[in-house]
Amino acid sequence: MDTPPEAAVDQTTRPWARAQVMLPVFIPLSLIGGLLPSFSLAANLYVLALGGGMVIAGMSSRLPRRAAPTRLLPGVAWWLLPIAIFVVVEVFTFGMGSTTAYPTLSLLADPVLDGYAARALAYFGWLCAFWALVRR
Repeated sequence: MDTPPEAAVDQTTRPWARAQVMLPVFIPLSLIGGLLPSFSLAANLYVLALGGGMVIAGMSSRLPRRAAPTRLLPGVAWWLLPIAIFVVVEVFTFGMGSTTAYPTLSLLADPVLDGYAARALAYFGWLCAFWALVRR
């Protein structure tokens, strides 16, 4: 008896690489990251450890890849424009010394990231976004 094609399991995707598995893993990681004070040495080392692990996973051949688009969609430029403006402002204010007169956007985000919930949500968003990039 043949198995219907819609009931067959795709053997190319490993179970641990699926979103149903990775998103619940990201929740405790982001809750741990939320405990760390923002922009502290411990928080920076935590980000480097998680990011380094994802980079290693992305560079290995064990992680299944999603097909990348062959060309950029027309609406992508409208998303890249605010990112470019953010980078220009951040570099300029960093070059000015990041004082109270010229604070960097990261310094301006510090009061928002002062609370535990905001930091944990920021970690969760960062992990999900970086995982999407690793899968490409």
